[in-house]
Amino acid sequence: MTEKEREQVALFRYGLIAPLLNGQVDPKEYSLELEDKIHSVPYYGERKVAVKTVKEWLLNYRRNGFEALKPKKRADRGNSRRLSPEDQDQILDIRKKSLHMPVSVFYEQLIEHGEINKIEISYSTINRLLKKHNLVGKNNVATPERKRFAHDKVNVLWQADLSHGPYVPIDGKRKKTFLIAYIDDCSRLVPFGQFFSSEKFDGLRVVTKEALLRRGKPTIIYADNGKIYRSETLQYACAQIGITLAHTMPYDPRAKGKIERFFKTVQTRFYPLLQAEPSHSLEELNERFWRWLEEDYHRRVHASLDGKTPHEVFQSQLEHVAFLEDTTILDTIFLKREQRKVKADGTITLNKQLYEVPPCFVGHSIDVRMDEKGVYIFEDDKKVAEAVPVSMKDNAHVKRVRSPFSMPQSVAAEEVEDHV
Repeated sequence: MTEKEREQVALFRYGLIAPLLNGQVDPKEYSLELEDKIHSVPYYGERKVAVKTVKEWLLNYRRNGFEALKPKKRADRGNSRRLSPEDQDQILDIRKKSLHMPVSVFYEQLIEHGEINKIEISYSTINRLLKKHNLVGKNNVATPERKRFAHDKVNVLWQADLSHGPYVPIDGKRKKTFLIAYIDDCSRLVPFGQFFSSEKFDGLRVVTKEALLRRGKPTIIYADNGKIYRSETLQYACAQIGITLAHTMPYDPRAKGKIERFFKTVQTRFYPLLQAEPSHSLEELNERFWRWLEEDYHRRVHASLDGKTPHEVFQSQLEHVAFLEDTTILDTIFLKREQRKVKADGTITLNKQLYEVPPCFVGHSIDVRMDEKGVYIFEDDKKVAEAVPVSMKDNAHVKRVRSPFSMPQSVAAEEVEDHV
């Protein structure tokens, strides 16, 4: 079992204990719900999980954190193939366009069009993936019952989402922006939000870190099934600091009504200010947005808050706000994670870029983590080294140590003369 597979299993286990950990469910009722339920467990397949086992996982997590949920390392390795996150996203996108098709026919179409290899990916693997995302057929995608709700304490639940923003000049061209934000379900306060020039996870990383630093830790983060919100990086980060990551049902974006309503407020109250006086850069756009957020939105009476402002409600419940004890953990838990085997020349390849690592890792499989600032090597969840991009030009001038197996020039010359 690879390190990534161990983490996936740990994330599954955390998903089962999170409702108990954060007091979201009645323990007895939850135990009855788990009995006889079949789970799709990463690496192991479909399994039943005993209530006693779940209680052991919960105890281990409380004692030793996320690491305690990982299966113990074994000397042997499994040879089963698994769909990568990128493969899953591709298959789910294709499926959404062909919900009328039975899963068996859909599976055959994937093989015929070269999307998957029949030998490597079984029908049951595809069927489990589609069932997990409620994509087994058009008739099964029912409109969920929706009831209005509101938590009475701050930082119990944060709703998360992304919205399309205005165009601004970036590098000499007008480019579209995207607003990524959280909203506290109780107070309607926005822990943090920011505009970015792309929809990539890097933006969500920034917003989540800032929100946690500024407003404390929520019990639950509630998001849709967008790619960045389903990323393993976000799942891992939430598990490390004890946050439950919950998702809406597919095709049900309105389930996050409060964050959608906030985006509408941004459109009706903030964007008109930009029409009157456009922003000339992404930095200026964010500065003006943050100022509007604090001076206007947070200080304005909210219709559903009984005559109070989001700022007043949040400030009145500061005793419920739990800040991270060690904020330095935010520097590592949001790093993207990969496994790579170091080549004989001391290099690895990431995103089509060649990187050099210390010689001691040659021939070993290493845990690589990265962000927009750099690429790092981890052992036992601790950073031990940094990988640097290969410079072919610089390497051409590096003085190399003669191999102990190379033949001295004098001896080589004598052998040549003997053969003449």
